Parts: sequence; C-alpha cells; structure tokens
Amino acid sequence: MKKLFLFTLVGMAGLQLRAQNIDKIITRAYTDHLIKTLSADDMQGRATFTPGIDKAATFIESEFQQIGLKPLTGEKTFRQTFYKYQITPQSSSVKIDGQAIPTEKIFATGVNAEKVTLNQSNTAVIRFDPEKPFVEQLRAVMGSTKNQLILVDEKFTEYFNRYKGRFNRAGIVDAKDMEPGKQAVQVFVLGIPSATSFNAEFTAGIKKMPLFNVAGMIPGKLKAKELVVFSGHYDHLGVLKSVEGDSIANGADDDASGTTAMIALAKYYKAQKNNERTLIFVAFTAEEIGGFGAKYFSEKLNPDEVVAMFNIEMIGKDSKFGKNTAFITGYERSDFGQILQKNLAGTEFTFHPDPYPEQNLFYRSDNATLAALGVPAHTISTDKIDIDKLYHTVKDEYSSLDVENILSTIKAIAKSATTIVNGTDTPTRIPKLK
Repeated sequence: MKKLFLFTLVGMAGLQLRAQNIDKIITRAYTDHLIKTLSADDMQGRATFTPGIDKAATFIESEFQQIGLKPLTGEKTFRQTFYKYQITPQSSSVKIDGQAIPTEKIFATGVNAEKVTLNQSNTAVIRFDPEKPFVEQLRAVMGSTKNQLILVDEKFTEYFNRYKGRFNRAGIVDAKDMEPGKQAVQVFVLGIPSATSFNAEFTAGIKKMPLFNVAGMIPGKLKAKELVVFSGHYDHLGVLKSVEGDSIANGADDDASGTTAMIALAKYYKAQKNNERTLIFVAFTAEEIGGFGAKYFSEKLNPDEVVAMFNIEMIGKDSKFGKNTAFITGYERSDFGQILQKNLAGTEFTFHPDPYPEQNLFYRSDNATLAALGVPAHTISTDKIDIDKLYHTVKDEYSSLDVENILSTIKAIAKSATTIVNGTDTPTRIPKLK
C-alpha cells in the first residue's frame, strides 16, 4: 500500500510538472514575440515572391535554429526550395466581327506563353446563360481542355469585374503547364451578345522564380519512420488598396497565428524529449495563390508514412462554440478528433466538428493534398469564417487578436496530440480521393 501510495504521488507530481512545463515553455511573451514579428508592417504582408516573405522565412529559420530542430532528411537548411514560373499579363487585344473590344471588358486565363493568338479556327464560342448562376458557369468553363471565347451578359458585370481583378494578376504555374497545347485559354468578354469571327492576342512576361517552405524536424525514437506533421502557412496577400492610409495586409490571424502555433509546438515537443515518432514542423508558402508549398512538401513524402497532420489556420479569436474551443475540418472522416478530445479529458478545452460544411474548408487549406492521399490530415481553426469581416483585409492586424485564445488553443493542441506523438494512438486513415 505504501508503494502504491508513493507511485501515485510520483505520478501526480509528474502530471503537475508537465502542466507547469507547458506554461513555462509556451508563454504569452513568447507567443507575442512570434506573432508580432510575423505580422509587423516591415514584413510587407508576406506576399509570395516579395522581400517580405523572404524576411519572414529568415525569421522562422532563426526560431527553428534556436529551438534545436534539424533540417528535413535530404535538406541542408531549413528552406525547402522549389521553382515555379511567374506569369505576368502584359497586353490584350480582342476584335469581334471587326469591332475592337475595350480592354476593361476583357480578361483571360491560361495564358502561359509569351504570346497567344486565338481565332474561330482554334477556339470555340460559348455564351453564359444570364438566367443561370455566374459562378456555376465559370467553374464549368474553367475545367475545359479547349480554348474558348466566353461571352458574358452585362447582367454579370459585378462578377465579371471581380474575377477580372483576380485573374489579371501575376500567377504561377509548373513548367509542364507551359508546354504548347497543355493549357487551354479562356477569354471572357463582357457585353457582346454574339461572335461570328474574332481575333484575340495576349502577351505575358515569364520568369522562373524560387519559392520556399521552411521545415524542420525532431527525429523520433522507436517509431522514427512514422511521421507526424504540424503546419501553418506563413504567406499572405502583401500590399492591397489603401484603406484609411493603410495598405499592408498584415495577415495576423491568417496565418501568422497558425505559424506561431506551429513554432511554439516545436519548442514544446523539443523540450519534452518524448516523441517516439518523427515530428515535422513546416511553414508553407504560397497557400494564398494555390497551395503550392503544401503540394510540393507532400510530393517529397511517402504518404503511407505520415500518421497524422495538424494543420493550424486562423486561431486568433474565439470560435463559434465559445472560449476554450476550436473546430477540426473533416472531423467525421477519421477518429483524429476523437483521439484529441480523449487526451483533453479533465480540461475545459473541447474540439468540435467543422460548423461550416458549406465552405468546404477541409479541401481549402494546406491539409488537403495529404488528405487526398489518405492521410488523417486535418485543419484546426477557431475562425468564424461566415462573419469574419477582417479576413483578407488590411485590418487583420495584431491589435485585432485575442492572444489568450491563441495560447489556450496551442496548449490544447500540445496536450491533445500527446498519444499520437508518443506512438500509442494512430488515427484511422481517410479514404483516398480518386
């Protein structure tokens, strides 16, 4: 009985010590340091291909170095560098039945060459039905493998201008997408009811550009070949149209908050020294312009070796469920969430299924690529995405955040992931996308 009592005391002391450790490691001061630095004006909104994102990557590298992480296997540094081609629209010219169309009534997608010429011999003409939803018709033509001239009714002027602004920016593509005939071109023209003959010419600037995830790891012990990934994307939108003299989209919640969580978790697990599985910590690039960082990262892994992925995005404010709560996208697709909640028994924090299924968040974040390959890869968030007025605006700044919410969410993830990290729990796999 005395021995049993002694073991009980030792066990309780150990639990108390661990609880104290997490509060000493993941502190308010440390969290503030990370998120304030990442969302500062001198990061210039961390847009892909800008000095700001390079500066953010350097900061994350320095944090990984201080924590004591190692570069990924096969990498010499924490930067996981890859290349894409940046396509910048330069000029456009469209004539329909001899009439020159003003440039403000034109935009095109799929122009992945320095010069593209289209006419009725190599391009089909279609007309959007003004009685059907614009977005539904847009999705249909964007999936086409044929060149198309799309005539858009003036009823859709607002939608037309919105997507023109989106598609007339520089974009990035793979080398394979630049092969002749590989990419279909879709030309949208506003306010023209019909086209018997036409000629369209587009030019673009092409530049090979580097992108870089920032990734480090803590090697595992008995189950070192089994991988657990913690991630957040560190890119954002950069400089936008000025609002009240402010033009920097700081991206404090989206996703400096998630990147902060990922770094803090690396610090915590490094201090614990009890991970049987190998832990990978990665800040993804280019999430905002197509998820290119996560896609490249996923291609470098064997998905069958990835046991779980904790992708963390936008945890800067209370969730729909109140304080000390967060939701998990794709909750019903594996028992990942159930494992996390089991490990939080006795605490006040709870995880919930995604309350916004209509938003399709499960396949809108950096977890999607690995999830499609069968990995129980989920995103943890607290964002009220349906009413968040600061999302993708210059007002997403540190001052808008609830740092205590960020702290409680990070600590909840740290505690809830324990049995996955130490190898005693393995989430069920997600059915692969065909």
